[in-house]
Amino acid sequence: MLPDDRHMIKRIGKYEIVRELGSGATSTVYLALDHFNKQQVAIKLFNPDSWSDSITANAFRKLLLNEASLAGKLSHPYIVKIFDAELSGDLNYMVMEYVDGETLEQYTDVERLLPFSTVAEIIFKCGKALEYAQQQGVIHRDIKPANIMMCGKSDIKVTDFGAALIENSRISQQLTQVAGIGSPSYMSPEQIQEKPLTHQTDIYSLGVTMYKMLTGKLPFQAINNYSLIYQIMNADPRPPKAFRPDIPAKLDAIVRRAMQRDLSRRYQTWGEFTNELVHFFSSNVEVQVETFDTEKFDTLRSLDFFKSVGDTELWEVLRISEWRDVHQDACILLEGVRNDSLFILVDGELKVMREGNVLDILHRGDCFGEMKRFPEGNLLRATTVLAKTDATVIEVKLDVLAKASVECRFQFDDAFLRVLLKRLDVANTRISSLLSKGGDEVHG
Repeated sequence: MLPDDRHMIKRIGKYEIVRELGSGATSTVYLALDHFNKQQVAIKLFNPDSWSDSITANAFRKLLLNEASLAGKLSHPYIVKIFDAELSGDLNYMVMEYVDGETLEQYTDVERLLPFSTVAEIIFKCGKALEYAQQQGVIHRDIKPANIMMCGKSDIKVTDFGAALIENSRISQQLTQVAGIGSPSYMSPEQIQEKPLTHQTDIYSLGVTMYKMLTGKLPFQAINNYSLIYQIMNADPRPPKAFRPDIPAKLDAIVRRAMQRDLSRRYQTWGEFTNELVHFFSSNVEVQVETFDTEKFDTLRSLDFFKSVGDTELWEVLRISEWRDVHQDACILLEGVRNDSLFILVDGELKVMREGNVLDILHRGDCFGEMKRFPEGNLLRATTVLAKTDATVIEVKLDVLAKASVECRFQFDDAFLRVLLKRLDVANTRISSLLSKGGDEVHG
């Protein structure tokens, strides 16, 4: 039971309330403890008294049911997870992943705009999250800065899937008949016309979000919704560079293509959109001082070692790994010394040596130290690894990997086994060749 004075709430269901995080016209959000799963969660408690009439109440309940139906369905580093929901009578709440941060709305003010590189990285991560959602049969339909949480310098979480179009969901199909779904300023032309929607509507809305984060302005200014809708349907927005001449031409072009009214001229896939952002990083001299997550993710995806690793797990790998640049002849691992990490070579060449003799040359995408991943692995190195050229390696510490998700660890081990099988096959070929040569000598 909930007390009449909501400020005195100590528990909601099985969750212990820590403090209030914020409140609005229809709900209050609390930080709570889930003692069973030993984690902090955010609980959005809805206030039925705010629903002015039965029609509004019915529409709002459909939004809640729609979002609640995604509980456990979307699992991605850049999407807020929905753990639980209770929608019955006067008690209506949703339990979500707790995100320690604020929405992107604060960074759309002209006085608080983020660096271009940071904006590009944020939009890249949003694109990857929404591409994953599309693969799960989900179109968000309400992408805007207020529905994207930011934590840290550039990590994000897409939230509020209440308006989402979910494949094979009767509830989400009914939502197309609910007035006010989506935010007019961020709606695509096809969404305004109530045409069948695809992921391209989210691409358009993310383009508008990027526009506002770069300029501090919306692409269309209007005194009322009728004027706004007309402009979205018929007018071309001013290029972002018209407001900020220092915006790189590449970013300006990306925004304008994402916001094309003509679907055939808009990005056809999320991959096209995000790849353009990666190209911006690789070609823009200003941002090369630091390698951003966008470029690192693209690099990992290109490595043979990670070819079977899913995007969600690859993002996790990116978060738990350390990137190291090493100079030619530098020692990375020394034989006879304790080692508790495994490595993947990103660029350059390495020499594997034992007692001064070269045993092997490692190339881009090769891994080493992987035997330490298995329980019986000896933590003392049997070989030395030196940089034959300048190189880049990623290091994953075993104790950090042990705390990764089950799926991430499983896919890592699967990759290791493929490497071991490949090495075993090469070894068998060499042995067969040696035996064959030995036999020829005997018969000769």
